[in-house]
Amino acid sequence: MMSLDQFKHRVDSVDELETLIGSPSELVIRKQLSELDRHMRAFITESPFALLGTYGHDGRCDVSPRGDLPAVAQVLDSKTLILAERPGNRRADSLQNIIENGRVGLLFVIPGLGETLRVNGSACVIRDEEVLASLAVQGRRPVLGIAVEVEECYLQCAKALIRSKLWEPPQPLKTPGLACFAEILIDQTKIDESVESLDQQIQQSYADRLY
Repeated sequence: MMSLDQFKHRVDSVDELETLIGSPSELVIRKQLSELDRHMRAFITESPFALLGTYGHDGRCDVSPRGDLPAVAQVLDSKTLILAERPGNRRADSLQNIIENGRVGLLFVIPGLGETLRVNGSACVIRDEEVLASLAVQGRRPVLGIAVEVEECYLQCAKALIRSKLWEPPQPLKTPGLACFAEILIDQTKIDESVESLDQQIQQSYADRLY
């Protein structure tokens, strides 16, 4: 098995990194704000999808996809965001990490738009009834929520999404060479289940357990 030790020319200092890639421009530095301005608040209002990054007490990292309509997060004020904890696989990696160290990074995405919004800050897991009630969907309110106190935020340019051609053109649901989710799970877990049966269970879960 290969490891990081195989790489002989690693960049091990910030000074070396800066020599290789240069320093950020004044514009890049000044666009980072300590709270959400009206443009960022509008962006979040239109964003149905975000990636939530956390890490645990042992340093292990986790990135979790989050999605909701009309928006994945609710803006309470310029310093505070709320995300609902919807039904999932019950691993609760993100929640455990937040409880352990209270730090998060968020990347908000709007389908079709190249620019993204990055938000970093402190977080906690909440049970406040009045807040959770405002996040109810189809009559079901989340059991828990994630409150985020914004410490730094900035809009990211579209280069990464342009390079990836993420939004163009729409890709077929099943790409050549990529197995379906049920088949992948059976290969990974070695469970005694047919692909058809597990796929039916997955699709039923998607239909019945979104909220």
